[in-house]
Amino acid sequence: MQEQRAMNAPTAKGPLADLRVIEFAGIGPGPFAAMLLSDMGADVLRIDRPGAGVRPPFDIVSRGRRVVELNLRQIEDVAQALELLSRAHVLIEGFRPGVMERLGLGPDVVLARNPALVYGRLTGWGQTGPLAETAGHDINYIALGGALAAMGPMDREPLPPMNLVGDYGGGSLYLTTGILAALYEVQKSGKGQVVDAAVMDGTASLMALYAGRVARGDWNTERGTNMLDGAAHYYRTYLTSDGHYMAVGAIEPKFFATLCTILGIDPADAPQQNRARWPELSARFGAIFKTRNRAEWTAAFDGTDACVAPVLGFTEAQSHPHLVARGTYCKLAGVVQPAPAPRFSRSGEGIQGPPPSALSCTDEALAKWPATM
Repeated sequence: MQEQRAMNAPTAKGPLADLRVIEFAGIGPGPFAAMLLSDMGADVLRIDRPGAGVRPPFDIVSRGRRVVELNLRQIEDVAQALELLSRAHVLIEGFRPGVMERLGLGPDVVLARNPALVYGRLTGWGQTGPLAETAGHDINYIALGGALAAMGPMDREPLPPMNLVGDYGGGSLYLTTGILAALYEVQKSGKGQVVDAAVMDGTASLMALYAGRVARGDWNTERGTNMLDGAAHYYRTYLTSDGHYMAVGAIEPKFFATLCTILGIDPADAPQQNRARWPELSARFGAIFKTRNRAEWTAAFDGTDACVAPVLGFTEAQSHPHLVARGTYCKLAGVVQPAPAPRFSRSGEGIQGPPPSALSCTDEALAKWPATM
């Protein structure tokens, strides 16, 4: 795995090159959204509180930006923040509703100085509603948004999928999408606007497919009884003889037939859509998978359309031949980390640098961002 030092090629600056982003330091989905914009070429400047700005190399989500420290409880530092924002294209903040307004940095104030600014706000509950001002974390938002109840086995408690579905899926990705949409609209109207991204809203949006299936009557609200939640014998994981797992996703009949052939089963004797037989067939498939170790099963399914893959841990995934060939992981400042995604054929993409190990000063940042935009 090669050390990545800068953008992928000298001429590849990313499709968001010259986009100026101010990120107010926070945790979770806000910094991840800023990382995505940086990986696509944006010039991201983080405003952090005094004493907190620098980051170690393993703080991967903080990669690719500069940082200045300002005490936003002091009038002169707020004035510096406003001057920076007057030259920016995007603002990202993840405070509770009302915090930026109390600091004198709310949308009314900032947009009056920079009418074309896209003001990105990311919260758990949203800017409005009965819960808007209460605390919460990913697990709370996906619980109320309808996703958590569907995750985990039928006879166990719901299992949180780390913070990937809520914070990053429903939060960061929706904020990033909203920012890019608002930037597109600025080209037509010349006016910025507020993007209100709530983790709970994004999580509910991610459930669109399943909302439709519930309405159609082919999705049970009872966890662990549906095709995609581990109940079906053709879409679940199976334990191997060495204590590892294989992931099976043979949904289409032709792929399922290939799966059965490799397992030595007659597809006609393992009907896919007979829900009553799913538990029995899952047990039968499970007994077969336990007869070989993960490496043996990986070799048996390699190159086929059975839709079977080994379940790899993070460190194992780094050395898988496909991920190596794609350069899915790279190393920066001695730390292995995911490479930028997605990829762009002409403008390129790439990590702009490690997490900030030294502070920038406001004057330096202002000099890099001319007042004329």
